[in-house]
Amino acid sequence: MIEVNIKGIGKIKLDKEKSIFSTVKRIDKKFAKKLIAAKVNGREVDLSYVLKENDSVGLIKIGDKEALDILNHSMAHIMAYAIKNLYPEAKFTIGPAIEDGFYYDIDLEDTISSEDFPKIEKEMKKIIKKNYNFERSLVSKEEARSIFKDNPYKLELIDEIPDKVLSIYKTGEFIDLCSGPHIPSLSKIGAFKLLSVAGAYWRGDEKNKMLTRVYGTAFFDQKDLDNYLKRIEKAKISDHRKIGKDLDLFSFHDEAPGFPFFHSKGMVLRNNILKYWRQEHRAEGYQEIKTPIILSNELWKTSGHWDNYKDNMYFVKIDEKDFAIKPMNCPGAILIYKSDQHSYRELPIKYAELGLVHRHEKSGVLHGLFRVRNFTQDDAHVFCTEEQMEEEIAKIINLIDRMYKVFGFEYHLELSTRPPKRIGSDEIWDRAENVLKKVMGDGNFAYEINEGDGAFYGPKIDFHIKDCLDRTWQCATIQLDFAMPEKFDIEYVGEDNSKHRPVMIHRVVLGSIERFIGIITEHYSGNFPVWLAPVQAIVLPISEKFKTYAESIYSSLKKEGFRIEIDNRVESLSKKIRLSELRKIPYMIVIGKNEQNTGTITIRKKTGGDMKEIKLENFIADIKKEIKEKKL
Repeated sequence: MIEVNIKGIGKIKLDKEKSIFSTVKRIDKKFAKKLIAAKVNGREVDLSYVLKENDSVGLIKIGDKEALDILNHSMAHIMAYAIKNLYPEAKFTIGPAIEDGFYYDIDLEDTISSEDFPKIEKEMKKIIKKNYNFERSLVSKEEARSIFKDNPYKLELIDEIPDKVLSIYKTGEFIDLCSGPHIPSLSKIGAFKLLSVAGAYWRGDEKNKMLTRVYGTAFFDQKDLDNYLKRIEKAKISDHRKIGKDLDLFSFHDEAPGFPFFHSKGMVLRNNILKYWRQEHRAEGYQEIKTPIILSNELWKTSGHWDNYKDNMYFVKIDEKDFAIKPMNCPGAILIYKSDQHSYRELPIKYAELGLVHRHEKSGVLHGLFRVRNFTQDDAHVFCTEEQMEEEIAKIINLIDRMYKVFGFEYHLELSTRPPKRIGSDEIWDRAENVLKKVMGDGNFAYEINEGDGAFYGPKIDFHIKDCLDRTWQCATIQLDFAMPEKFDIEYVGEDNSKHRPVMIHRVVLGSIERFIGIITEHYSGNFPVWLAPVQAIVLPISEKFKTYAESIYSSLKKEGFRIEIDNRVESLSKKIRLSELRKIPYMIVIGKNEQNTGTITIRKKTGGDMKEIKLENFIADIKKEIKEKKL
């Protein structure tokens, strides 16, 4: 007799060891049909897993995010199986599930293009129709080497795996090195589609061979696939790289791969975001600082970044000494804190920095403003007493909430707990995680647990914003750190005149400013609200006869501080309006005979609709109000 605990069902006694699926099926046949996999003692497993004494089981069913990830992982195998049937010489490397889909990197002599997708999809459907199971086996390293003897990529992976026994999966005639889990049956697949093909270096290293990467996506329901494909089409139209080029905001150049160039109009957008950021931070009592981008290697060794980030850092020698370009801002803030002695009366001390950081990313993962090699992090570091930290974290949550609402974002919270590679004792981590849980509980904030994804120096609350394309982005984060103050030996003098160790709270609101600009560019499809728009209005005289009056309107608005342009070209009004719409300028001011005679202006919004005749002073008042209120 064994006893197990299945979340949602309770404690179950079994007369012998049985699989998860058979156990749940005995209790509820209808519910069992929805099952995809399970988590046993925190580890994802197949439904064929045989339960053991005191196992704690969480069930993964259709509708759960984990279920969709597992489906897509399984589809990567099915796609590889189909490609193997069509291209027998193909050698397979890795094929993971990713956000919204899957891919497989393949070494093959033939070229695969999107034109080949119909025949690959047809072969995949043949395989699915046979309804194979994903059969898991455990083999020794020697057996694994024999199975994959003709695949140098798999052999390389096998040599790196520390375990003596490895997991493989067999689906029909296709065998893959894989830890799983997988869907219980191919009948669970509702709909799938291959999406694109790209080149990818083996292991992301440009020194290695270029492989063929085929992307796809799968869902349990055809309707979900249809909705996803519609979203993808919308995303193509909203691609920030295209909009950035069309609106003259930013560009990328081969002379500096991964390093964005902001143009004049892009700087207007960027500076308006930062102006708002500064306004909110001043109101919250933050002191803005600036620290160097180059600091000694020894500093990064003390902070712990050396052990955790050195592979992603850039280095330089100065006067025969070793320095690094900073990947993070926190050590610089600590040095400023240490430059003077502090009393408990000064705490909390809040340093905010728009700090430029550099991180080496593989060329294969660079993606517009979303993945770059240098970016500005809107960092802040709060030094406070243990008694103050709960209140300060609550204030940061409220600040983030307030700022995200201005941009029109919804969000959800995750608590990211201790990672395997970390600094600080378990006791310190327990204290830090419990504080974050308490603050979110006291504020009635719903949150999910993201096991093992905390920073190396402390747990964190991550804010995931949702854009108009239903994508989520992790931007804001709050990290509680007891370890780094210990490493740098920072102190304050307490009320008892003794020295005490402050707590350090790391936090960002927008995250990478570059990435945030990419996100809002796609979120608004380039239709920025007036307070952010690089050009807020454009004056459009109907003909040369009204040029003088149009220029007087332009001058008046410019004096009021508006970002205004005038189109004096000898073109039809319809062409001028069309160009202004393409440039996504919020307001068009049409000037003709009637406007000149009555001393008015006619307003046309970029969204179209009826044109409105109005007095200039009323328009100025309306726009100032719109800007002040930061209307979306």
